[in-house]
Amino acid sequence: MKTIVLLFLASLVAVCLSSGIDEQVLQGPAHEEAGVFVEREEADTLVRPKRAATELTLTQLESLMEVCEVDVACESMMDTAGIIAAYTAHYGPIPF
Repeated sequence: MKTIVLLFLASLVAVCLSSGIDEQVLQGPAHEEAGVFVEREEADTLVRPKRAATELTLTQLESLMEVCEVDVACESMMDTAGIIAAYTAHYGPIPF
């Protein structure tokens, strides 16, 4: 078993050395210069933060109902499962 592990590690080293991996890539701090990490302010503009789960207003529910009433299958599901379940099943996540 030790022989197999040793042979595997030796072949892994040989593959790494023959593949032309630069030593800079293997060193830790060089990653930051390559653009792997970004500042928090820049990340906030790139990644949309999750919204807090809040109740929908009456106007928002009426807007969902108007969209869902156009589709017969969505309207029948709205009557049985509720407007939020029907809208998300037929049209995806709620936009607001």
